[in-house]
Amino acid sequence: MTAEKKAGLTRRDLIRTVGLGGLAVAGLGLGAGQARAAGEPEKAAPGPMPKRKLGTTGLEVSILNLGGMFDTINNQLLLKQALAWGVNFWDTAEAYGNGMSEEGYGRFFARNPEARKQVILTTKLVPKGGKFDERLDAALSRLKTDTVDIFYVHGISGIAEMDGQMRDWAAAKKKAGKIKFFGFSTHSNMEDCLLGAAGLDWIDAVMLSYNFRLMHEEKMRRAMAACAKAGIGVVAMKTQGGGPVKTDSQAELDMAGRFLDKGLTDKQAKLMAVWQNPDIASACSQMPNLTILSANVAAAREATALARADFEALATFAQATHGDYCAGCAEVCATALGGGAPVAEVMRAMMYARDYGEIALARELYASLPEALRRDPGSLDFARAEAACPRGLSIAAIVGEAARLLA
Repeated sequence: MTAEKKAGLTRRDLIRTVGLGGLAVAGLGLGAGQARAAGEPEKAAPGPMPKRKLGTTGLEVSILNLGGMFDTINNQLLLKQALAWGVNFWDTAEAYGNGMSEEGYGRFFARNPEARKQVILTTKLVPKGGKFDERLDAALSRLKTDTVDIFYVHGISGIAEMDGQMRDWAAAKKKAGKIKFFGFSTHSNMEDCLLGAAGLDWIDAVMLSYNFRLMHEEKMRRAMAACAKAGIGVVAMKTQGGGPVKTDSQAELDMAGRFLDKGLTDKQAKLMAVWQNPDIASACSQMPNLTILSANVAAAREATALARADFEALATFAQATHGDYCAGCAEVCATALGGGAPVAEVMRAMMYARDYGEIALARELYASLPEALRRDPGSLDFARAEAACPRGLSIAAIVGEAARLLA
């Protein structure tokens, strides 16, 4: 009798516990019957944290990037443990908790001055609101530092946002010593943004949505190759490929079960798939507790690459759930709607709610969207956007559900 049956668990129960819930808790090298119960901390696997060069910046970053979109103020122990386990690349943004994420990092650096020298630190500002000079100074004050290693313009949707004025601002801040390297993050129209960045010799690094669903698409491959040729460092985010629809389907159970048999959670496997692209310097992951941190560190330290059959399993799952995932092609929606509602942002809010289980975060993002979209989505016609959507998303239904769940 297997260990999980002795514990009264079916294999399906175990898959749902360690693979499909919010926590990735199975450590590498554990068989299915040895996986720990959800919520029980897991020791990270031994061995050094791998590092890669970030483009031509000269920075060597851990392949696991600590995403700061959580309560960093009250998770100081987690920050200490992340650094102890070799995660030297930390990400945050003004928008995360209205500066509270930056403040938590700053508190850690104030209490551990030597740690700031070990951490490669990034922060971001959304273009909306302008006043970058004042806002950057405020961010540095919260972070208790004189400079950030990488500054991103947060969440651009088109390379035109990286204009001459932005180029001059970046050059001035580098000269002033307030930022070392400059780039942008993008959740939408990622491929076009990367292709555009490759033609700008003042973009040092980009952060983009990139995962097992997108990595094999031809345009994404071309965009990644262009950035690599241009010497731009690339950081992946949204690596789990979650979408606005959470189905808990048989396809997901089958995929998770395959990796569980290998001693992996599906979440660890998805990270490992991203890391097998040598042009990805690091994968940014939100790790709000020690259990997830430990599991992700274990995956990063695992020397064994995924097999071709593993990628085929992920591809099969991606195809089976093709219509549940928004690929961020916001320009398609905008064109179909005549520039109307920011559908991609609604989809991202629903991803946080449905796939991440982060209702508060989803509501915060949703509250920033136009009132007409939030209050009366039924008055908007999404038929053309649905017809244009390459993934066949039921946009009107998802927008309506967002209004009921997040308004």
